[in-house]
Amino acid sequence: MSFSNHTTESVRERADIEEVVGDYVQLKKKGQNLWACCPFHNEKSPSFSVSPSKQIYKCFGCGKAGDAIQFIMDIEGIGFAESIRHLAQKYGIEIEEEKSQTPEQIQALTEKERQYVVLNYAKEHFSLNLDTEEGRSIGLSYFRERGFNRQIIDKFDLGYSIESWDHLLKAAKTAGFTTTELLKAGLILERENQSGNYYDRFRGRVMFTVHNVGGKAIAFGARTLKKDKNQPKYINSPETEVYHKSDTLYGIFQAKQAIKSKDNCYLVEGYTDVLSLHMAGIENVVASSGTSLTESQIKLIKRFTDHVTVLYDGDAAGIKASLRGIDMLLEGGLHVKAVVFPEGEDPDSYAQKVGAEAFTTYLNSEAQDFIKFKIGLSLSEDKSDPIKKAETVRQIVQSISKISDPILQNFYVKEASLLMELEEDLILMELNKALLKSKERDTSSRQVPPTQFPEDLLAVEPMDTKQSGQRQLMSQEREVLRLLINYGVEKIGEELHVCEYLIEETSELQFETPVFKNLFESYREALRRGILPTPEYFLNTTNSELKKELIDMITQKYELSSLWESRHQIFTVKEADNLAKTIYDSVLRLKKRVLKKMLNELLDKIKAAQDGEIADLQQVYMEIKRYQVEIDRQLGTVISH
Repeated sequence: MSFSNHTTESVRERADIEEVVGDYVQLKKKGQNLWACCPFHNEKSPSFSVSPSKQIYKCFGCGKAGDAIQFIMDIEGIGFAESIRHLAQKYGIEIEEEKSQTPEQIQALTEKERQYVVLNYAKEHFSLNLDTEEGRSIGLSYFRERGFNRQIIDKFDLGYSIESWDHLLKAAKTAGFTTTELLKAGLILERENQSGNYYDRFRGRVMFTVHNVGGKAIAFGARTLKKDKNQPKYINSPETEVYHKSDTLYGIFQAKQAIKSKDNCYLVEGYTDVLSLHMAGIENVVASSGTSLTESQIKLIKRFTDHVTVLYDGDAAGIKASLRGIDMLLEGGLHVKAVVFPEGEDPDSYAQKVGAEAFTTYLNSEAQDFIKFKIGLSLSEDKSDPIKKAETVRQIVQSISKISDPILQNFYVKEASLLMELEEDLILMELNKALLKSKERDTSSRQVPPTQFPEDLLAVEPMDTKQSGQRQLMSQEREVLRLLINYGVEKIGEELHVCEYLIEETSELQFETPVFKNLFESYREALRRGILPTPEYFLNTTNSELKKELIDMITQKYELSSLWESRHQIFTVKEADNLAKTIYDSVLRLKKRVLKKMLNELLDKIKAAQDGEIADLQQVYMEIKRYQVEIDRQLGTVISH
């Protein structure tokens, strides 16, 4: 897909990094930047930084970095064009597509991007089916009987699949999609023993669209309305390139803003539970869609809040079967509460029964922390049975041991002691046992039998000096470029800019690292065009490697508090305080690394040279060596006698 330059530039201008990233993670301000736990790798302490002033993000843990467009590419796993389309839709920017697209451009859409296109088509197809005669009489009437109005139907992209073997298949092929694309998206099936004969996966069912965090359709849940014991009540999309059930929560796209603003997430089981809560005005709700809760789903919730309230059906057996989810939520660093509905009721039925206002009141009044919930559930059967009571204590302690915060642990120990009428020391003793066992399990799982390490692997190999020198040269090239990008517009004299000095002093050097050479040439080209470039000037590049290096150069992991100097009178030396010396020394270090490389190359030539060539090569070697010694003297790395 190809868009006009106007569309791309409009997206760059309008897309705000804080808003874009905030759709996927919970950002908290610290200093000038915003911070969160990285959505690209597992971590407990936030190392993911967003700079509103520079309009970039950077993770100091895994290294991911970029602007708003790159973030969508990374988080959604899509290409540049689809990222532009996503942001254009978010900001209401009219998409201007190039009039002519070559077959190569069309083919350039990745398989993942193409699946999004196919699934979006299917979503719209099922939605439009609600306006057919069959769709109105079966699908739409079902949704209305459940109390779902048109606003909810449109908000969640509900739909209907026509009772036909190939209704979607025919329509999609007419629209230009192939059977291979439909098959990979999980929308059709191939008949057994009939190669090349396909049919629709979903037929005669009401359709629930599953969205990812960004709002793209990625899968479907399909409910039959027939009372046929030979047919499953629900048929769901299979795992595909874009849909992994264990990573997905139904309703997360529609709920994420409400979860952030309310700082709480209601967790339910099914599609209609989510819809009913939205009808009751409660939008911070998601569903695990009938599956056991997974670590990935917990991490998805934690992107937006640290608080979760689990809503349980009024079914004691079902509650006990799903109690493990609470321990997983606690282990995931979430603060957990629970609400149990009256016997025989679930969130959907109870909301329909009592109405929005009474339902909201019930949630607020009945929510209890996990300690009270688990103790109440366990002791409700027989408070006088000492064996059951002892088992309850162990279960409660096991849950408390999942909490990483020692202060919270201590608080819950005290609460459990009061509720169970036990000495606090007894519960602490059990807690210490549980923590010790957990630590032993972790230690044993990390131990590797010595026999798995052959003796030759344990020997320490000497470092390859040439590779070490190459890395040092690359590091110094990067440092010079970092200074050029960050301070190029600054002056180190009345008339001399940093960029002019650096470019003049390095004019005879060749940057060997391709990305640094590219950046250096781009800077010189900007100067030739009369532009004195700021760091932001280069961030519009579509070269992802170059952009990542740029962001690494202009971001800092740590930021000194403004109170550090004003309140404590502790002053630190900054590199910009003596910029002239910082720049001068950096250029000398780069020249030193280049000379070191030249000396190593000359040594290799001397070893391989004929007798008549050696003297000339040695003379050149000594000249370069004298130059290197002089640089060392200026840097203060040579001891004078």
